[in-house]
Amino acid sequence: MSTDAQPHNSKHNLTLVLGGTGKTGRRVVTGLRARGIPVRVGSRSASPAFDWDKEGSWEACLEGVSAVYITYAPDLAVPGAQDAIQSLVNLAKRKGVKRLVLLSGRGEAEAQACERIVQNSGLEWTIVRASWFHQNFSEGAFIDMVMAGKMTLPAVETLEPFVDVDDIAEVAVEALSATGHSGEVYEVTGPELLSFQDVAAALSQATGRDIQYIPIPHEAFVAGVEESGAPKPVVWMMDYLFSTVLDGRNAHLCDGIQRALGRPPTDFATYARKAASAGVWTAAA
Repeated sequence: MSTDAQPHNSKHNLTLVLGGTGKTGRRVVTGLRARGIPVRVGSRSASPAFDWDKEGSWEACLEGVSAVYITYAPDLAVPGAQDAIQSLVNLAKRKGVKRLVLLSGRGEAEAQACERIVQNSGLEWTIVRASWFHQNFSEGAFIDMVMAGKMTLPAVETLEPFVDVDDIAEVAVEALSATGHSGEVYEVTGPELLSFQDVAAALSQATGRDIQYIPIPHEAFVAGVEESGAPKPVVWMMDYLFSTVLDGRNAHLCDGIQRALGRPPTDFATYARKAASAGVWTAAA
C-alpha cells in the first residue's frame, strides 16, 4: 500500500470519474476530493456531460485529465462494450491521459477482453475486478425485496463472496491517487462465501425483522423483472448474472483488498449493521 500522492501538473491535473454518480463512482469522487485531488464527474447529468452512447461527448470530458476511473454501464459483458472501451482508451491516449483504472467483472470473459484493451494501452493501468456487491441489497436491484421481507430470487446453490462497494471505491481511489499500483490486477471479494440464504439471515439479524429468501425458477425471475417494466439492459443483466456468473466460477476468495489497502475486506454482517443503523431499510419497519 502506497501513500505517495500522484503528481499533477498544471495542464493535466483532473481525474475523470466515469459513472461518477453511480454506486462506486460517487464514492470514488468523494474519496479523491478528500485527498485534495481535482475531480471531474463523468455522467449524463454533469457538465460537460459524458454519455457512453454519444462518443462526441467524450472529448470535452477528457480535456485536462491525467487519470480516468472507467466504469461501463450496465456491464462490460454487454455487446458493444469492447468497442466503446477501445474507443475511449484511444481518445484518452491522444488527449494526454497517463493513468487508467478499470472496474471489471469477475468471471466474465467479455470483461477480461476489456481488461486487455486497457492493459495494452501503453498507459499506466490498474484493474479492479469485482462481482456481486453488498450494496445490491441496500441501494440496488434488491432493496425493495429486502424492505418487503421477501427476497424472491432464482434458486441458486452457489456461494458468492459478496464485496463491499466502500472497499472497491477505496481500492480505486488508492490506485488513482498513489504510486505502486500500476500493472496490478486487484480481484476483490469479501472475506467469506455466502448463499442467498446466508444473506437473508444476516439481513434479518441486522434489521431485527424476518427477511426470507424465496427461491424461484430462473425463467420466472427474469420474466418478473421484465414485467416490472425494467429497461432491457437491466433485464439482460439480471439474466446474465444469475445464469452465468453464479455458476460457481467465482466461488472462491481473493486477496485484492488486502494487497491494495493493507487491511482485510468488510464482511457482510458489518455492512448490514451499518446500513441498518443508517436507516436504509426503516421504511419497512
